[in-house]
Amino acid sequence: MIEEFPLIEVSGTPYQLGYQHGSQAKGLVQKYLTWIEKLTGQSRDILVQRAITFLPLIKQLSNDLASEIQGLADGADISLEEAVLCQVRTEASQTEDGGCTTFAFTGQNTTDGLTLIGQNQDLEPQYEDVAILLHLKPIGKPRALIFTFAGQLGYAGLNQHGVAHFTNALYGYQWQYGTPHYPIKRILLEQDNLAKCLELLQSVKVCSATNKVICDGEGQICDIEIYPSGYSIWQDKWTNGLVHTNHALTDDYVPQERYLLPDSRSRLNRARQLFEENLGCLSVSVIKEILSDHDGHPAGICRHGADGMYSVSGYIAEAEKRLLHVRRGPGCLGQWKTYAV
Repeated sequence: MIEEFPLIEVSGTPYQLGYQHGSQAKGLVQKYLTWIEKLTGQSRDILVQRAITFLPLIKQLSNDLASEIQGLADGADISLEEAVLCQVRTEASQTEDGGCTTFAFTGQNTTDGLTLIGQNQDLEPQYEDVAILLHLKPIGKPRALIFTFAGQLGYAGLNQHGVAHFTNALYGYQWQYGTPHYPIKRILLEQDNLAKCLELLQSVKVCSATNKVICDGEGQICDIEIYPSGYSIWQDKWTNGLVHTNHALTDDYVPQERYLLPDSRSRLNRARQLFEENLGCLSVSVIKEILSDHDGHPAGICRHGADGMYSVSGYIAEAEKRLLHVRRGPGCLGQWKTYAV
């Protein structure tokens, strides 16, 4: 068993970041594109035609990111349209993106009073074969460490300011044309505090629904449900603590949800129980145990095949310490490795 994901380190201008990423991960980028076709059941020709229609919105979000995408295409020896597809997989295919259990706790809830934030990443098992750790060292922007897939420039991660974010897919919404989520995730990691992250999220209209758990290096945490129709902040029952799975919790969006992942509520209840039992004693090691819990198997927090998804990875960010712990494989078996931003 391979115990860690490939580490891709890049530095320089936006184009150089993309080119280095593409050239180092060329084979995996091609494998990711092939997996997107298989996952969606749609031809690459159709997918790239849809994907390129999102490029103007990506440029509107960030010209630098558009330049990085061009560098990726050149470095990986793929077309610009294919490079854009890597950034807009769910939008081009109009598919939801997995399961996941996220959390964030700080203050009196943790052993040292510092922030712990992260998730189990529940996806089809083939994603594990194309996943990477992308270590960004851009000119004039924050360093960041991102768990993502080869060729995809934005996903879950932590930056040098202690800004970190993790995501739950939400289901049962009405699709509309809008800014893709993965580029937004990347630009979140260019911010230096929570307020700027929320300002960014409230400035764009998105295609699909998602929930984001966000923190910064000053001990602030937030959960925001994002739908094509708007945004709503979720306040959990704890002070300085929250857990979220794959269904809407805010009054704004519960009535709009037409269906959800069947096990989402039971997973949320189990995660809340385990975190509540450990309030005041939460540490990296305790959370690793929580993320390995099998109650409700095969649809537990540590997921083993329900709805075709597995816990292919997990993350725990120590925001103030700028450390990201990453696990390859399920919580019960996977190996953790610690990375410094």
